[in-house]
Amino acid sequence: MAGDEPRDDMPDPVRAARGAGQMPRAKRFYKTVATAPVEGGHGVMLDGRPVRTPSRAVLAVPMAALAEALAAEWASQGEFIEPMSMPLTRLVNSARDGVAARIEETAEEIVKYAGSDLLFYRAEGPSSLVARQAAHWDPVLDFMRERLGARFVLSEGIRYVEQPAGSVAAVRAALPQDALRLAALASMTALAGSALLALGVWLGALDEEAAWTAAHVDEDHQIELWGLDAEAGARREARRREFAAAAALLWHLD
Repeated sequence: MAGDEPRDDMPDPVRAARGAGQMPRAKRFYKTVATAPVEGGHGVMLDGRPVRTPSRAVLAVPMAALAEALAAEWASQGEFIEPMSMPLTRLVNSARDGVAARIEETAEEIVKYAGSDLLFYRAEGPSSLVARQAAHWDPVLDFMRERLGARFVLSEGIRYVEQPAGSVAAVRAALPQDALRLAALASMTALAGSALLALGVWLGALDEEAAWTAAHVDEDHQIELWGLDAEAGARREARRREFAAAAALLWHLD
């Protein structure tokens, strides 16, 4: 089941991809927001000055539409700048400041998830949960077999099962090598607990909403039985926004 928080042992590249380099909360200091060409692509201008990443690099993205999406986050701020309400900006910042210098490390962390992916571990019961897992997860595994030639072994419960080396290698070979896409996939992987769901969104096997639902099959089953308290619901919604921002980043780039 996808957890409310990233794993404690999550290495730096993946933490960076999820936005570890967050902007501090500050009072809004600008009146106008626009986009304009900058060195390296398209940027966001605040009162005519380019937005910079936490490391002071000019924030530049390759697509004008992506810059517009970033500008919309800045324009939506009120009296104070609320970093948690700007998941796309945070993700692009972390791609530029963190993942860009650690492409290989970030890719390898995604591959580690693929070696023990959420989709491999099936419930022993009840039958309703078993059926729901199969309905949401099997089509993704079928897609990976047909698209990548990757076959995976399933297990009941939490008993670890080693995956074929060739299948894990196929996942690695399918990963992009640019920082923005890789940051988005790393974020989605950590939030979903599944590299295959993240990769499936990028490769077109399923959309972002279907991937989010698939990542929370177990959790939703428990919610149906016991309900969801307000605090857990708020945490889930915050993770949902991050997941949606990562998917939007992939959409803008592709």
